[in-house]
Amino acid sequence: MAFAEKAYLEITLKVDPKDRAAAGAVYAKYKQPFLTQISGAESKELLIRDDDVQVLHGFASRQQAEAYLSSDLFNKDVVASLKPLLKAAPEVRIYTSN
Repeated sequence: MAFAEKAYLEITLKVDPKDRAAAGAVYAKYKQPFLTQISGAESKELLIRDDDVQVLHGFASRQQAEAYLSSDLFNKDVVASLKPLLKAAPEVRIYTSN
């Protein structure tokens, strides 16, 4: 029995507590375009921790997660909007599961 590969793109953002609402607004603004415009996009969740903010993206495959990182929506919209809020470069990880 073969299982379909799923992928998760985890982006960890170092954002000052005072800027977390603004980071959350960026998440909210681009969640629906992500889900409707990005091939293989299945989910997008915002995780707020004491030290940072994480955005967990679900994809149908690893290749689609990697392609999103090169997309205009990610680079021209999301990254450009978040850049003034970041204290450090984001940590980007891709996980796969079957």
